[in-house]
Amino acid sequence: MRWRLNPGMAIDGFELQEHLNTGGMAQLWTVTREGDPTPLVMKIPMLIDSDDPLPIVCFETEQMIMPRLTGPHVPRFVAAGPLDPMPYIVMERIPGESLKARLAEVPLPWPEVAAIGVTVANALHDLHLQHVIHLDVKPSNVMIRETGEAVLIDYGFARHEQLPDLLAEEFREPFGTTPYMAPEQVLQDRADPRSDLFALGVMLYFFVTGKRPFGNPRGDQIRRRLWRDPVPPRALRPECPPWLQEIILRCLEVDPNERYATAAQLALDLENPDQVTLTERAGRLERDSGMKTFKRWLKARKTKALEAPNIAGQLSRAPIVLAAVDLSPGGEDLAEALRMMITRILSIESEARIACVNILKTSRIAVDILEDAEGNSLHVQRLVQLKHWGASLDIPKERISYSVLEAPDPAAALVDYARHNNVDHIVIGARASSALRRYLGSVSSRVVAEAPCSVTVVRSPRDRRSAEG
Repeated sequence: MRWRLNPGMAIDGFELQEHLNTGGMAQLWTVTREGDPTPLVMKIPMLIDSDDPLPIVCFETEQMIMPRLTGPHVPRFVAAGPLDPMPYIVMERIPGESLKARLAEVPLPWPEVAAIGVTVANALHDLHLQHVIHLDVKPSNVMIRETGEAVLIDYGFARHEQLPDLLAEEFREPFGTTPYMAPEQVLQDRADPRSDLFALGVMLYFFVTGKRPFGNPRGDQIRRRLWRDPVPPRALRPECPPWLQEIILRCLEVDPNERYATAAQLALDLENPDQVTLTERAGRLERDSGMKTFKRWLKARKTKALEAPNIAGQLSRAPIVLAAVDLSPGGEDLAEALRMMITRILSIESEARIACVNILKTSRIAVDILEDAEGNSLHVQRLVQLKHWGASLDIPKERISYSVLEAPDPAAALVDYARHNNVDHIVIGARASSALRRYLGSVSSRVVAEAPCSVTVVRSPRDRRSAEG
């Protein structure tokens, strides 16, 4: 570089403190600014050491994207300098280490791997909602805040749906870290948010087994993932539960359409293993047969990349819909009206995930009796009823789940479930109005007022006629 950087050097009011790291394309320094107590880090690209234009393009990409990002899952952007005289990006310094520090400990206990997966999937969902695909998800690019949230760093290879894609415009080659690259990235397709889910699947596989599913390929070897599946995790680590293998292998599917539709749907499965629908993936102990691999090889020869970004479109086709099902006696008409509304939504939202939820109300003070007179569990009875309610919905089993929540405040429980699981839409039934409901506030009205997402309130035909009367 033409700049000789030393501690104490000032750049646009930022004073260099400690040299943290020199990577392939940038140096990292801790910096301070007078009057600002925030821990900061400055990223300075390596632009002069070679004739390679890639560091310049990656720097410009990151400089465009970072100011648009907000929330706990990204570093807070502070300032940036132009290419001339001194390019840099200043952002908050995330305390602690990246997930790369855990690689020396692999394989990790599978419960810890699942917990890591939840935090990273939630971070990816938040990033995708901001119209960005990361396209370089790997342990060194994931930090964990002291509060537990995952923070995604390094946006040099990222794609923002509403900004020019400088990498695609200036180069005709795939970009990413080869062990983590999705098959579509190999084909230079930078438009699918499910590429990040593939990379997360590679991470989970590595943390569970201690091995990368596709090794560390060089050159044209990366094309093998267009047709070659990995050794199933349980063949290497039998203690890996079938549900976790199901999730990991689904993330690693060659065809993006066979992966999870969104990061939010992936997080929901990781947090609710008892609701994961097991397919043949869960019991697999060997790679696919030669014939199946050969068919994928033939298909890979004809595969073409997408021509335009598809981030918002993919998320809109695959919402998480919470169906708040009331199974109380006398509510059959309302439950049927709710089912009709969910059916209507499924006809429009082609990849929606339906979370059927029922609240088993408990007392705030008294000791609750959660068994009937014959000693049968009320929780189990409700779960059976809930599954019976959803059995007629025309939806693949892996896209519907059932939860009975025990809570003294049904509205608060529904809102909390929606917030925690990134629910996009709540559909809830409302019974006919009464003086008591008007005085206390109905569950549906509170959900409408407090939910972090869209809410549709459904009434039965009989209750609608009563309201009109």
